[in-house]
Amino acid sequence: QVQLVESGGGSVPAGGSLRLSCAVSGDTFGIYTMGWFRQAPGKEREFVAAIRTIGLNTYYADSVKDRFTLSRGNTKNLWYLQMNSLKPEDTARYYCAAARGDDYFYSRLYDYWGQGTQVTVSS
Repeated sequence: QVQLVESGGGSVPAGGSLRLSCAVSGDTFGIYTMGWFRQAPGKEREFVAAIRTIGLNTYYADSVKDRFTLSRGNTKNLWYLQMNSLKPEDTARYYCAAARGDDYFYSRLYDYWGQGTQVTVSS
């Protein structure tokens, strides 16, 4: 089993920044993709960004490209999502997810999920 714990959410004004963290523990052998998704009230969960655990290639949704950046912490079990120039439409609950496969876009293909952290951006 793999456990994921997100942190770093909060409330910021438009234009502000937040850094979300995802701490991963358990049997992480074979985890190839770390992803972030978000879900706003009344909306479907949507892909935000993903990073390969080997090679560190990154992928971003068009809506966050050039504003959000994924990175790995000093240990391989800590991952960050730096969010800059936040907009009210970024308001959602953000989830960290881990997958053993290489498909990063579809939430149903992820094997493990955290509980999420709330991000609220005021106008």
